[in-house]
Amino acid sequence: MAALLNRQASFNYFIENRFEAGLHLVGTEVKSLREGKASFNDAFCLVEDGEIWIKSLHIAPYSHGTHANHDPIRTRKLLLHKREIKKIESQLKEKGFTLIPLKIFFTTSGFAKIEIGLAKGKKQADKRESLKKKQADREIRKGQYLD
Repeated sequence: MAALLNRQASFNYFIENRFEAGLHLVGTEVKSLREGKASFNDAFCLVEDGEIWIKSLHIAPYSHGTHANHDPIRTRKLLLHKREIKKIESQLKEKGFTLIPLKIFFTTSGFAKIEIGLAKGKKQADKRESLKKKQADREIRKGQYLD
């Protein structure tokens, strides 16, 4: 299974730092993630009482689940070391920083992990510049294949 990517993250934000965290999930959430049924729309992370939580991450109910299926939009705990949480917390106090999910993937040992990023929001002009650069890169690649 390929990683689930938050494609809007690099378009809307400058990613300053990246962290890898474990996810506290229930059984049907893991099965649904393995099927690739998750959406990052409006998902964000926050620090509360020395713990990091992810909110609004939609993991679809498992198709073969029973009445004990999980709540799709429940708040989930992220598992990080204390020193990483303290580092994130201190950087979040700076003006303009936010904590966003970037991708969800499975390790070779089968654990679900999430990559989160400390990011600063882009202004409209920065977004236009990103689109121009993306278009230029696309044209360069296209020219290389024609040779």
